Amino acid sequence: MRELLLGLRLLLGSGRGNRVRFLLMAAGCAVGVCCLAMVLAIPGILAAQDGRKAAREADCPRSDRRVCVGADRAPRELELTDPYGSRPMTRVFHAPGAAAIHPPPGLSALPAPGEMFLSPRLHEELKKEPGLAQLLPGRERGIIGAQGLAHPDELYAYIGVRRDQLKNGEPVTSYGWSYTQDETVEPSTLDIVRFTLAGVVLLPLAVYLSVCARLSAAARGRRLAALRLVGLSKKGVQRVNAAETVAAALLGTVIGLGIYAVTNRLISHIGLPGFRWYPTDGSLSLSTALFCLIGCPALAWFAGAVGAKKAAANPLAVRRSAVEKAPPKWGLLPLLPGLGIAAGYCVAGATGHAPRDTSVSSILMPLAVVLIGLGLVMSLPILSRSLARTLAHTSRSLPLGLAMRRNEVDSGGALRVATGLVLLVYAASLVQGVLIELDQVSKNTSPVQTYDLPLDGVSDRKQRAFENVPGIQGHVVEARSWTDSTVDEVQDAISVLIATCAQLRGVSPMTKGCVEGRPTRLVDPQQTYDEPSRPGKVYPLHLYDEGKHRRVVEVLVPEKAIRYHDSAAVPVASSGAVLLPPSSLPAGFRPEGATLVLLSSSQPATVRSVLDGVGGVDPTAKVETPGVVVTALQQIAVVKTILAMGMVLGLIIGVAAYLVAATDRAVERRPQVTALSLLGARPRTLRAVQVTQVVLPLAVGLAWAVVAGKAAESSYLVTGGGAVFWDGAGVPLLLACALGAVVVAALGSLPLIGRRIDPELIRRD
Repeated sequence: MRELLLGLRLLLGSGRGNRVRFLLMAAGCAVGVCCLAMVLAIPGILAAQDGRKAAREADCPRSDRRVCVGADRAPRELELTDPYGSRPMTRVFHAPGAAAIHPPPGLSALPAPGEMFLSPRLHEELKKEPGLAQLLPGRERGIIGAQGLAHPDELYAYIGVRRDQLKNGEPVTSYGWSYTQDETVEPSTLDIVRFTLAGVVLLPLAVYLSVCARLSAAARGRRLAALRLVGLSKKGVQRVNAAETVAAALLGTVIGLGIYAVTNRLISHIGLPGFRWYPTDGSLSLSTALFCLIGCPALAWFAGAVGAKKAAANPLAVRRSAVEKAPPKWGLLPLLPGLGIAAGYCVAGATGHAPRDTSVSSILMPLAVVLIGLGLVMSLPILSRSLARTLAHTSRSLPLGLAMRRNEVDSGGALRVATGLVLLVYAASLVQGVLIELDQVSKNTSPVQTYDLPLDGVSDRKQRAFENVPGIQGHVVEARSWTDSTVDEVQDAISVLIATCAQLRGVSPMTKGCVEGRPTRLVDPQQTYDEPSRPGKVYPLHLYDEGKHRRVVEVLVPEKAIRYHDSAAVPVASSGAVLLPPSSLPAGFRPEGATLVLLSSSQPATVRSVLDGVGGVDPTAKVETPGVVVTALQQIAVVKTILAMGMVLGLIIGVAAYLVAATDRAVERRPQVTALSLLGARPRTLRAVQVTQVVLPLAVGLAWAVVAGKAAESSYLVTGGGAVFWDGAGVPLLLACALGAVVVAALGSLPLIGRRIDPELIRRD
């Protein structure tokens, strides 16, 4: 306790310079803790959104016979999720029953037929887009409260309808599940995001906080060595140093948490692209706040103890500025196995033997990423010293020789200055790999979009209206031949396409040889042929009309076949399907289980217009859009926003770590610069020395980071199972970032050499 009090007294009574340094340490820790809190708050935000989704899930408890209890008297609901641009729009159609139930969260009452409740964002969109009213029939009664919405930008509606209007509705007696089936980010994807954020933000953050905790390490080391020489114990020296660093870290943590609270309010109000949350969602939990309040001072204590170790063990060497020992070679050990694993996966991908989601890859790949990152940090002093010694022996340039001699003596300085930016460039490669993998999932490469509408319960009038929706380029009716569901054995069945030749060409312009009015087999060379579709075989096709009269038609697989090429991402018909002209069916009859397939352009505006038109015909129609999973697109948008936010935080931390370390190192070197000035060195030479000794180790570290980062990124893509293994397009961006970092470092080093010589800096030497 006596040593801790001594450390605080030295802090308060050792002059203005020490107090300024203390405030700088606290300010640096505040920035770091604010970034840390932002990263730690992301899982809480996602959990809060998923919790509100689970609370509004409709439920109906089932008996031992798996029958919903009270289904006859219970209200019914039908939930439809459609793409609205690139965002999902959810409509819950509610038909009241004989029994009354409590409304879901966010509603004061359930909507009656002809009424609806809208989310605030959907309310605004309805004002902007009049065509949206076709999907939202009824009079707006109120706004859904925040308790019933996942986030402020959610498009959600409760629409009241009559019971006879609701098809395929499910009974509901209460609301609220313990979990949701529609997570904002899937658990497997969230694990990838957490791991990436750890590399992008948390690793540079640990380096940054360590740098802040060791400001003016040389001056503090000399002071601690003096205390050791006058009789203070080794443990006492470490406690004195820790008192100052822990006090600065604790003050910075409190300030950082306050800054985060203000930032959370501001960003949640403005919103990020594709990712919004309520301010209460971003509030830190007690455990997270305690983690920051304990973790940051603990890291400062550790950094202070390591910094005071030399002064406590060998105070005379510190006071006399003895030459530093060469960094141990074992610092290269983590880098070698990490690069070995990454190189192995790259070779496997290049030779066509890429592993596919094996348990070994799920362990080796994260291990390789961690080992490479750790190896980059630990190898910087070794590489810097080796390069400096080589150049110092071979170079005849005075600025280069002075700079390299200094780096040879103080190779650890390169670690403090370059580590933040090196880790940032390395992490940027990993983020590029994650974004490439997400882009492969979300990219729509098909020029057309199909829409599947089940025709059960749809009248002929509505079917014709669906076919004439503006934007539709073609339409066909698809069905399967009848099979007996009561028989256990597998029965053969064929796909039947009911369309004229003109309609077939509307969905497949490359079809040739179609003869109007004649059944034909469709053969697509790019698909596997349907084996049951053999010429001469007969399959039953069950039909019904609007009066529910039933008939059976025998479908004979014809000999004649035409080549058919499907331009849609999801095939409209399988190879071997039988094309039947509509005239071959009795008037007014259609196949059981038939699906109306519509086709349009894949342009987002066209897709949105078609969905609006389908909603105008029947708002409760269930439309499937193969190839477009709008909830997945929304999830990918959230992940990309989170990763972009992580990159911005990593950039802030990396640049701040460089500025703090470079400035601190320049201040520590003022005595040496003054001595060189008194010996006759010109300011231009001193500036060249300063720039060279900062830029050269940084350039070497960044080059290593680009090479190691691309190896780690490629190995990640190889193990991810995607089609892209090599990211050549991302190399220029990484090189530009690395070059920009070098230029900024060079420019930032120039003002650190002053014009005035202050002999007081070397008076004691």
